[in-house]
Amino acid sequence: MSIIGKETLSILRSGYPAGTRVELIKMDDVQAPPKGTLGTVYGVDDTGSILVHWDNGSGLNVIFGEDLVRKVGRSHE
Repeated sequence: MSIIGKETLSILRSGYPAGTRVELIKMDDVQAPPKGTLGTVYGVDDTGSILVHWDNGSGLNVIFGEDLVRKVGRSHE
């Protein structure tokens, strides 16, 4: 796990506000949602993990420096 600096954390929080839609590109976890799964960001924690409600019901976080998502828009909620 990577240690995240305050500036990087601030950039992540600005770049992934609640409601941002993301697509999973890579997650190294046996319980990971399938690649291509969409979800809605609900926050970024103090370690830089992006907190996502995945459309398939999964609750796994996107781990800073390990997993990869791409933004696909904003939620219309």
